Amino acid sequence: MSITSDLLRGHTDTIILRRLLSKDSYGYEINKYISEKTAGAYELKEATLYSAFRRLEEGGLISSYWGDETTGARRRYYSITRQGQSVYQQNKLDWEEAKQLIDELIREDDQ
Repeated sequence: MSITSDLLRGHTDTIILRRLLSKDSYGYEINKYISEKTAGAYELKEATLYSAFRRLEEGGLISSYWGDETTGARRRYYSITRQGQSVYQQNKLDWEEAKQLIDELIREDDQ
């Protein structure tokens, strides 16, 4: 199954917020999670991912901090804020409502 970017584009922030509900994380790890969770059917472009981080942080939905790795490059970790948790919950409700409406609109009528 191939998931088009257009279907998921408006939900990038919600996908990131959901992942950060579980634990603080960094860009590569989040992208790897998305790819694994979708069996490789969907992967965020790096520019999309980091634009989303910037937008979410400027909106107060996430915060970031530098990790203290002793080996390899330093990583910037992201964590969800209380406001981010609230926005995630509302986005999830909005998605469920939209999904229900779309299901109704594309269902083939029994005639």
